[in-house]
Amino acid sequence: MRHRQINIDGNDIFYRENGPTDAPVLLLPHGYPCSSYQFRRLMPGLADRWHTLAPDFPGFGYSATPDMSAFGYDFDAYANFLAAFADALGLSRYALWLHDYGSQIGLRHAIAYPDRVAALIIQNGDIYEDVLGPKYAAIKAYWNEKTPEKHRPLEEAVSEEGFRHEFVGEVGGAVTERVPPDLWKLHWPLMDTPVRRRLAVGLMEKLEANLDWFPRYQAYLRERRPPALIVWGPEDGYMPAGSARAYKRDLPEAELHLIDGAGHWLLETHFDEALALVRNFLARVRG
Repeated sequence: MRHRQINIDGNDIFYRENGPTDAPVLLLPHGYPCSSYQFRRLMPGLADRWHTLAPDFPGFGYSATPDMSAFGYDFDAYANFLAAFADALGLSRYALWLHDYGSQIGLRHAIAYPDRVAALIIQNGDIYEDVLGPKYAAIKAYWNEKTPEKHRPLEEAVSEEGFRHEFVGEVGGAVTERVPPDLWKLHWPLMDTPVRRRLAVGLMEKLEANLDWFPRYQAYLRERRPPALIVWGPEDGYMPAGSARAYKRDLPEAELHLIDGAGHWLLETHFDEALALVRNFLARVRG
C-alpha cells in the first residue's frame, strides 16, 4: 500500500494506492462517516491483479478542508472532485465502487463521463426512493418540517456516539464484535472541527435534493447497462435488502449477492466472503 498526497485545485488530497500501475483500475470513493480507511483491507486483497485508488474527499480523513466559500460540499462538488482526481492521475477507464454517499457521487460522475466507467461494484448505496429503510425517518421528518427540533437529530448524529451507532447500531452479537472501534475512535477526532461538523450535517440536509437525481441514476443504469456486481449487507436500516433488489429493475443482468448477517459495513464483518465475490467479478469483466 502506498499512502500519498496530490494537490487538486489548491488543496492537498490524501489517497491510498495499491497494485501494479499498469493493471486494470478500480476507483474507490468512500462513504460516510469514513474515509479511504474503509478500503484498507480490500486494496491489498486485490493488489496482485488490479490497481486500486482511494482518495479522502475534501473535508474527510487526511485531506484538506477548503473554506466553504471555495468548495460546495454537496454531491455535485464531490462528483467534480472525483473527476479532477481521476484526471490528475491520468485515469481514463476504470471500475467504480459505489457505497453510501459514494454511490451518489460515483453515479453523478458516471453520468458525466460514461465512457470512463468499465464496471460497477454496488455495495449498500441507495438510489430507489420507494425502498428507503426506516432509519430515514429522522431525516424525512426534517425534510417535512424544517424546525430546530427536527434538525437536532441530524446534529446529534455528527458525534463520536453517532459515528459509533452508524458502524455497529444495526448488527448484533458476534457480528458487532467484528467491527473495530478504530472506525469511530480514529475518525471522529478528524471530523471534530466546526467546519467538518457543519459539512457533515449539510450533506444530510442535501439528501433531500439528491432524491431528484434518483431517476437520473436509474436512467443511466438502464441505458448504459454497465457490468455490475451488487454485494450487499441486508442488515441496514437505511438501505435494506429491498434497496439491493431494486437495482435489478434497471440492471436485470447484474449479479446480486445478499450476504447473510452483514450490514452497511460488510467489508469489516464479512470481508472474506465479499472479497471472493469481488475478485471473481473483476476477473471476468476487467481481466
